[in-house]
Amino acid sequence: MKAIGIPADLYSHGADSLVDLDLACPVAGARDLLVRIEAVSVNPIDIKMRSARPHRDGQPRILGWDAAGTVVDVGPQTTLFAPGDRVFYAGSIVRPGCNAELHLVDERLAGAMPTSMSFAEAAALPVASLAGWEALFERMHISDDGSDAGKSLLVIGGAGGVGSVAIQLAKTVGQLHVIATASRLQSQAWCRHLGADLVVDHRGDLAAQLHASEIRAVDFILCLSDTDRYFSTMATLIKPHGHICCLVESMSPLPMNELRGKSVSFSWEGMFTRSLHATPDMIEQHRILNRVAELVDAGRLRSIVKECFAGVNATNLRQAHALVEAGNTIGKVVLET
Repeated sequence: MKAIGIPADLYSHGADSLVDLDLACPVAGARDLLVRIEAVSVNPIDIKMRSARPHRDGQPRILGWDAAGTVVDVGPQTTLFAPGDRVFYAGSIVRPGCNAELHLVDERLAGAMPTSMSFAEAAALPVASLAGWEALFERMHISDDGSDAGKSLLVIGGAGGVGSVAIQLAKTVGQLHVIATASRLQSQAWCRHLGADLVVDHRGDLAAQLHASEIRAVDFILCLSDTDRYFSTMATLIKPHGHICCLVESMSPLPMNELRGKSVSFSWEGMFTRSLHATPDMIEQHRILNRVAELVDAGRLRSIVKECFAGVNATNLRQAHALVEAGNTIGKVVLET
């Protein structure tokens, strides 16, 4: 089968390390789906894993953990899907990625693809929607039945992939008052398009901008950007008994005592935790993706695709990596067969 990856003997960390390869077709194991890939999207985790130290197993590294496609075979213990089903999913980072013609994924990590979306639109959603859902409804315990309607959420870095979904989930499911940050006119307009009630510039003084809109503090903060840079600002803006959730690892110890006086809760969100550790509740990823698909088909979640390349090949994947690595992307970058 055709695939795009980094040859085992190549030690370059740049996007030019991604090359077209011919590999043996994988075979479905116990609970695996063998999926014919129709579209993939690129995430910051792809850049991070591309730059990681190569394995010493003599095998090329295949990246990519956001995909949509058609099931062509299933393992002997599968119960959730059958050949011919259309699925979308975020795979495991400890298995070969989805930048290939055929890909294996544990069925518990996949959801039934939204019927109202194209493969490209669906491939943009898994990582972003899982991270957004887990951060909002599992880490910060925001109610998914509207019981927290009217409470406020600040999303720092609202125009990226996770922010694009989190804004929508917070509005349509959580029924929150959503404040998003974005620095450029295009990204600010994107956040408003997705439902943000207020958009402020994270390059400026966030507290001053919120105060100018008569917002002194917020109930929840989802930080999708530089955790170290914004930590003290978040400690200032969060309400007593509020909750902060961050996705980006800190580069130095965080001053957690700044949260103590307000009894603020703090969480990390890592959407690969379930698959990485094969947690007993791994099937929750399947359930969340099915819920996301239902929201899409009900018209409550919009597509977050902003760039789409025709053809899943090394040339296009290098360009997609360069766009994501530059750090200025709005929404998601997708490759479609």
